[in-house]
Amino acid sequence: MKGRALLAWNVRAIRVEKGLSQERLAADAGIDRAYLGGIERQAENPTIDLLDRLADVLQVAVADLVAQPAEGASPPEPLPRGRKKA
Repeated sequence: MKGRALLAWNVRAIRVEKGLSQERLAADAGIDRAYLGGIERQAENPTIDLLDRLADVLQVAVADLVAQPAEGASPPEPLPRGRKKA
């Protein structure tokens, strides 16, 4: 798997695992939500500084953002749409 694909896979997987929306992660990292969506679609090429910020917000090491997924792992699922129940 190429670098952008690894980054897209891991950012989405970690974000969903932590229950963060794209909007919340983007706001906390100081970027536009559309740019984060582009990272998750492999359309953007973020800087190392941005990877540092994303890793900080996600509370993981930068290396975790480009780690190879386990053999046979399924792609990360999106968060459910809509508002969460109060």
